[in-house]
Amino acid sequence: MTDRTWRTVAMLGSAQTLAFASTYYLPAMLAAPMARDLGVSTPLVFSAFSLAMLVSAPLGPLTGRAIDRHGGHVVLPITSVTFAAGLAALSLAQGPLGLFAAWVLIGVGMGGGLYEAAFSTLVRLYGTRSRSAITGITLVAGFASTAGWPLSACMEAHWGWRGACAGWAALHLLVGLPLNACLPRRPLAAGHARTPNDGETGDAIPEDPLRAAAGTTPPAPGTPTAVALATVFAIAWFISTAMATHLPQLLQVAGLSLAAAVSVGALVGPAQVAGRLAEFGLLRHLHPLLSARLAAVAHPLGALGLLLASAPLLGALAPVFVLLHGTGNGILTIAKGTLPLALFGPVGYGARLGLIMTPARFTQALAPPLFGLALERWGAGALWITAALGGLAFSILLALRCRLTAD
Repeated sequence: MTDRTWRTVAMLGSAQTLAFASTYYLPAMLAAPMARDLGVSTPLVFSAFSLAMLVSAPLGPLTGRAIDRHGGHVVLPITSVTFAAGLAALSLAQGPLGLFAAWVLIGVGMGGGLYEAAFSTLVRLYGTRSRSAITGITLVAGFASTAGWPLSACMEAHWGWRGACAGWAALHLLVGLPLNACLPRRPLAAGHARTPNDGETGDAIPEDPLRAAAGTTPPAPGTPTAVALATVFAIAWFISTAMATHLPQLLQVAGLSLAAAVSVGALVGPAQVAGRLAEFGLLRHLHPLLSARLAAVAHPLGALGLLLASAPLLGALAPVFVLLHGTGNGILTIAKGTLPLALFGPVGYGARLGLIMTPARFTQALAPPLFGLALERWGAGALWITAALGGLAFSILLALRCRLTAD
């Protein structure tokens, strides 16, 4: 990547870190004090957060289309203001109605200000040379929880949860808004639309050998390939959110102590970063479809090992499961940006990515309550559900290359 591309990655990655830290990772630190102050239950606060994700789901295609047309430097500053308004409204909430209304507004920001919008911005700027830039953003924003949780806790300790929300709102206006507004304004160059390599080593999307041999063109939007990708990412985001919400409890019911479950669960973050580093290094020389297959099979393999482990092996296999899950999840976060680019090309990328990821937004919102119910009923056996779903996603990706010639 050029110096200018690195600057763009640094700006977008920093803005994405702020966006995730102040929304996706906010309830973990502030849900309990919010609930106490507002006189509601903690699950109700998480329900408001789930509503925000549901609100964000149908907005992805609209945002992507707007970025395709006008650029991220126009759309993303609007989301910074929306995030600030939503967090300010949350800091002023006086009851359940204000709580849910604020999260609805935050959900509007989430629909246009998280990874899909950032990926669309990069593809509009750099076309087929976007793979390393997409990976770079996920590496930077991968530390959103690492930075966000302590900062939320610190602000809550000094100013209360209302002051913490107001502080995040101010950061969006003082930091996020300028970063997004200063993004490059250059539109998609015509030469990037179909050229697999524009001369920057490591940034190109490798040509699919099967498609090249068959002489086929990229599938049109709405074909079975797009449906297949939407299904894969819906499954992946269900699994990811279910684990993010319930992993410590899952490890406890599997047989670990609370202290061990927390310690082992903490390996997810480093594993995700390790997966993204692998994508930035060795895996960038592979077609994104191969990377996605490796990532998709990681959770099922780890889950099967944990489910079939005897008591003496549990302590050894639980970290293996968490590391495999985290590594696969880290790579799949990148694949949702690079795989549609490789299969469909950069023209109309933002709108297409928004459509592909819409089902994933819904499954992400439904994952915490559904997997929680399964965990209550079947204990560690609930892991069979995510293992089977992960196996299905892997099977779809295995068949996807064959489908390319049929689409």
